[in-house]
Amino acid sequence: MLYTDHLVLHGIGIKKYADAVNISEIIGIAQAEVENSIDRAEERGLVMRADGKATLGPAGRLIMQCNYSRFYDSVRKNDAFVAAYDRFEELNVDLKSLITAWQVRDIAGSTVRNDHTDADYDNKIIDRLGALHESAERILAAMASVLPRMAIYREKLLTALERAEDGAIEWVSDAKIESYHTLWFELHEDLLCMLGKEREE
Repeated sequence: MLYTDHLVLHGIGIKKYADAVNISEIIGIAQAEVENSIDRAEERGLVMRADGKATLGPAGRLIMQCNYSRFYDSVRKNDAFVAAYDRFEELNVDLKSLITAWQVRDIAGSTVRNDHTDADYDNKIIDRLGALHESAERILAAMASVLPRMAIYREKLLTALERAEDGAIEWVSDAKIESYHTLWFELHEDLLCMLGKEREE
């Protein structure tokens, strides 16, 4: 399997169900090349398509997983990348705590859903997200020096943060868009797959 074809399967795996544009954006390969790769994968029974979007079939997922060690052996052995990943995992704990604070609040000793009517409270959380992002920027810069496509996440996360800071608060964690939390989850999944790690719940 060519690296490009593996990377397209990887992109589909990260996105779960996506069209060529979305996959192209997350893996940094031209849309036309992605579409050709999806065509080849569909012919081999590795992916399924519906409404212009692709998802992995069982065979595609198996082949994708079997090729991570082949294509990312050098990344797994790169001390700078692994060290950056370790820092990411530490920061991930902070991000989880922040998202929990965004979703629920402690009011008079009771945990209640955050209905986002308190702008001051929400703005403080977004400020915390901005501070966290500064650390994430340094981590992703270190990763991108080894694997350039990681810079895509830097750009996308910054875009989501700036939109949230401008008042469109759905860009903090809305699962239906490329919100900060959605992108962070995809980034985490990307790293786990490449490095052969398991997600800790």
